[in-house]
Amino acid sequence: MAHQPSRNLKKALLGGGAVIVLAGLNAPAALSFAEEKYHAYKISRPGYKAKYGSWEEVHVPGDHRLNAIHAALLRSGKVLLIAGSGNNQKFFDAGTFKTILWDPAANTFKAVNTPEDFFCAGHSQLPDGRLLVAGGTARYEVLDGEVKRAGGAMRVKNESPDKAVTLKKGTVFRSPRGVEYVSTQDVTVPKAKREFKVTYFTTGQMKPWETKVTAAEARVFVEAREEGPKGLTTQAAQYEILGLKGDDARNVYGIAQKLTTSKQDFQGIKSAYEFDPVAERYVPVAPMKEARWYPTLVTLQDGKVLAVSGLDDVGDVVPGDNEIYDPRTKKWTKGPFRYFPTYPALFLTQGGKLFYTGSNAGYGPADKGRVPGLWDLRRNVFQEIRGIADPDQLETSASLILPPVQEQKLMVLGGGGVGESALATPRTAVIDLKEQSPVFRAGPSLPQGTRYLSSVLLPDDTVFTSGGSRDYRGRGASDILKAQFYEPRSNSFRPAADPTVGRNYHSEALLLPDGRVATFGSDPLFADKDNTRIGTFEQRVEVFTPPYLQGDAARKRPVLGAGPSALDQNGRATFETKDAPRITKARLMRPSAVTHTTDVEQRSVELGLTRTADSITVEAPLDPTLVPPGWYMLFALDAEGRPSVARWVQVKPQVPQGS
Repeated sequence: MAHQPSRNLKKALLGGGAVIVLAGLNAPAALSFAEEKYHAYKISRPGYKAKYGSWEEVHVPGDHRLNAIHAALLRSGKVLLIAGSGNNQKFFDAGTFKTILWDPAANTFKAVNTPEDFFCAGHSQLPDGRLLVAGGTARYEVLDGEVKRAGGAMRVKNESPDKAVTLKKGTVFRSPRGVEYVSTQDVTVPKAKREFKVTYFTTGQMKPWETKVTAAEARVFVEAREEGPKGLTTQAAQYEILGLKGDDARNVYGIAQKLTTSKQDFQGIKSAYEFDPVAERYVPVAPMKEARWYPTLVTLQDGKVLAVSGLDDVGDVVPGDNEIYDPRTKKWTKGPFRYFPTYPALFLTQGGKLFYTGSNAGYGPADKGRVPGLWDLRRNVFQEIRGIADPDQLETSASLILPPVQEQKLMVLGGGGVGESALATPRTAVIDLKEQSPVFRAGPSLPQGTRYLSSVLLPDDTVFTSGGSRDYRGRGASDILKAQFYEPRSNSFRPAADPTVGRNYHSEALLLPDGRVATFGSDPLFADKDNTRIGTFEQRVEVFTPPYLQGDAARKRPVLGAGPSALDQNGRATFETKDAPRITKARLMRPSAVTHTTDVEQRSVELGLTRTADSITVEAPLDPTLVPPGWYMLFALDAEGRPSVARWVQVKPQVPQGS
């Protein structure tokens, strides 16, 4: 039954007397004001909250507000909010990079020293609870019509097999016609490869040694010293490097195919860091071989991390040179070669293959690397899976492994056309990887076409989705102030309370240890329906409290007491609790690391459960492809779906037999 406003409230909304009511008959603004007041009243009622949940804005002190581009939940329960330069070139030029650590339990904020521009980096949870952050921004884009100096990629060759050569930022390359170009970054060119070959005469006698030298190569972005058309060239040429002498001058040179004033894209960095949640600081580790901007980092079953795609150090999409990070050695090695557009959504599935849902965040041609499929890393074989509706609108879609992970069902929600397309789809689709021949099947439609939708797994096995926009980066005031719950069992949506803050590009949402959902960021192009006023980055933080934490539900939630901080070798852990008799299920929830609608970390694991009068014992599957090593939130739930506050427990890497 709907709640009705009291007689006094009606007077407050509509009145002060009949004069105001009559005056408002032809005043839409007054009517709108009344409707807003009534809506505020309605959503504040306990009955409404118990059914739909509620939203609350978090007060963020002015000096700790930031453009949240990335959000990751740490095993300390705190949220790492990374802006880097925050899509603000003035901050980039000034070297002003920002990270804030938010403690949602105490609602405190702390600034963290940020050594490099992690704007549009990738991130992944490591087995020991550290967060790997790799890539970021080396150079901001320059749009068509704004490029003043011709520029492009310079391939630097080194024919010396005896030594590598490092060229500092600002190195000058001179063309055959005397035009000079300057490098924008340091670059190191390895030694040339020397091969010795021995052959024999027909008599069996050995011929003299034959030596073959293959020049080494590295790339660097260069731009003309002078503005204007003088620096334009569309012909391949060899470039002299000024400042080199002797053998270096003969052995080291540049080659460029073309240097133009067309759009110059963002460029990535090779740097990688681990964020230590105890010391609360970034710790440098070995850099990647490839520079990456907009990469995806996905945890594998052995705790290593695969880095995929991104824009490289000259602004091109990395053609398929993927890398694997080993958290034990803190170094990178070569991974299987495969091309993906930037920020591809790749999920570890049972058996160790990665499933690519087709979701991505943009850069790359429309006809390459967009088809979903299963990727066997060991054999480097990719099995395409077609048949999803609106396959041309997977960019900026959301995707996730549905709960529990043992079901091996994945879902894709919404999305839009490639690039700055105005297309957006309400399509959702679900695929069951346990089927012999998996296919996408239509799910329930979203209320409208939606890009940038945030989708968060909840401990009660539902999916909470909110925000997004109909158009590219919220153009035309197209933010969607709607939220809903997806029920995997019934394959249906039900409404949730509406957020008050719009979220589109550069927005994030994640599950907190207390069972709430926090939302951050949004980077609209414009601030009005007519697209005449430039948009500003949304710095407000808004938190959703689900129905299972409203009113009496919050007071009746189970409480977990003393227990271990890690599962044992059998995947078990026992916790004291006076609520044991009414606990009916338990879930391990992997903490999020999310950016650009991409969160390949979150997963929900169904646990075995046994009870005594005053304790519960949970048991996780001993399958690292279902439960990759790392720290997880353990939730215990009662028959009404009310979760406990999470306990943090570690799933340790499995030790190979014989080691």
